[in-house]
Amino acid sequence: MSQPISRRDFLSLAWKSVLALSGLLGLGGLARFFAFQPQPDPPSQFDLGPEADFPKTSPVEIAEAGALVWYTDDGYHALSLVCPHLGCKVERLADGFTCPCHGSSFTTAGALKHGPADRPLRSLNLSIDQNQHLILEVSST
Repeated sequence: MSQPISRRDFLSLAWKSVLALSGLLGLGGLARFFAFQPQPDPPSQFDLGPEADFPKTSPVEIAEAGALVWYTDDGYHALSLVCPHLGCKVERLADGFTCPCHGSSFTTAGALKHGPADRPLRSLNLSIDQNQHLILEVSST
């Protein structure tokens, strides 16, 4: 028959097991930290396709760019749908835009009606390239 383990030996074995497990978990976390791969930056330009194919009758939301593009007699216009307060996506209403996160309100042209946002929705650059494609520029500068 085997001898029963003493209380001192049991506590020593339990303490060493907890210490070894903590060390292994710490090494696992350290390995995950060093293996981290950051997300690539989102694109700053979007090719919206040929100008002739772009609808001129009503505004078009470009979801992947977070923008609204429309045509007037003055040409094409684009507006960011990102609230300048904390970056939530604004919702379109009949009389403008509203931020569902904190209640900022904007006109249909993007001007600030009331905050907490302290500036209007950002106008975005639109250009036509050599292939007659509409190019939307959404960089933050």
